Amino acid sequence: MMILIFGTLTLIFGLGLSISFGAASIDLTTVWQAIFAFDADITDHQIIQEVRLPRALGSVLIGAFLAVSGAIMQGMTRNPLASPAILGVTDGAAFAIAIAFAFFPGMSYLGLMGWSFAGAGLGAMLVFGIGAFAKGGVTPVKLALAGVAVGAMLSSFSSAIAIHFRVAQDMSFWFAGGLAGVQWISVQLLVIAAIVGLGLALLISRSITILSLGEEVSKGLGQKTVVVKTAGIIVVLLLTGAAVSVAGRIGFIGLVIPHITRFLTGVDYRWIIPCSAILGALLLVLADLGARMVNAPYETPVGAITALIGIPFFLYLARQEGRGL
Repeated sequence: MMILIFGTLTLIFGLGLSISFGAASIDLTTVWQAIFAFDADITDHQIIQEVRLPRALGSVLIGAFLAVSGAIMQGMTRNPLASPAILGVTDGAAFAIAIAFAFFPGMSYLGLMGWSFAGAGLGAMLVFGIGAFAKGGVTPVKLALAGVAVGAMLSSFSSAIAIHFRVAQDMSFWFAGGLAGVQWISVQLLVIAAIVGLGLALLISRSITILSLGEEVSKGLGQKTVVVKTAGIIVVLLLTGAAVSVAGRIGFIGLVIPHITRFLTGVDYRWIIPCSAILGALLLVLADLGARMVNAPYETPVGAITALIGIPFFLYLARQEGRGL
């Protein structure tokens, strides 16, 4: 409970900093007034309402989506290396968006989100399909290697499509990962995805806890593992697809945050899922703030900031091969 309270308070403070900082710095008092006493005649209020507030809210939702997706994937597969970025889900979604840009220009946000869901499913299916045929069975490292290989393949296909059909400039945003293009329509779609995806994640959280003990134990306790896994996959595809359709490929949040959360809360997913959502949101808000500060007034791709944190963590986990999950 303390993690939720402290994390939420820190997130609110981080949101205030994120909204106030930019090409033109705006004090927190003005931020408060722009949100709760909006005046259309004040330029700073317009900047906050039309540009910075949707970006900040988008970062909260996307960070929560990626962290919860990673937590569910790790719980279902008992794989400490599982995350949307590592297991090809993110690259699959970006691949589908590349196809949509090439063959269906001018597609709406809702259409892009649908393609993103389909691509996320394709990436996951390829990775787990390859892992199922691996000699000696599926191990955390083998699954991660399959994910990296499939992700690299889909990323290469995405780049080839973008170059051949001359949509590379449009796709550059999705390849790098960023929050600069978040608009209110994007936030509205993310809120719908949050209600469905995070709501379902909380509903199956107890079942994920049991499933994380092992499939045989889960079946022995009378749990319908197929139903739980199906619901978990739907949550992952929905949340990851929504995140990628708006912000592109932002990696490693789904890898790092669930491990930190388990260290702080234990192995009960009724706590892991909501705490992961809060901490994932906080990490992306701070990463986005850092992306604007590293090379101001220019922006560094936020995916590069999260990679700086995530890659050493991934290498450490790969060496451990999942001990202690």
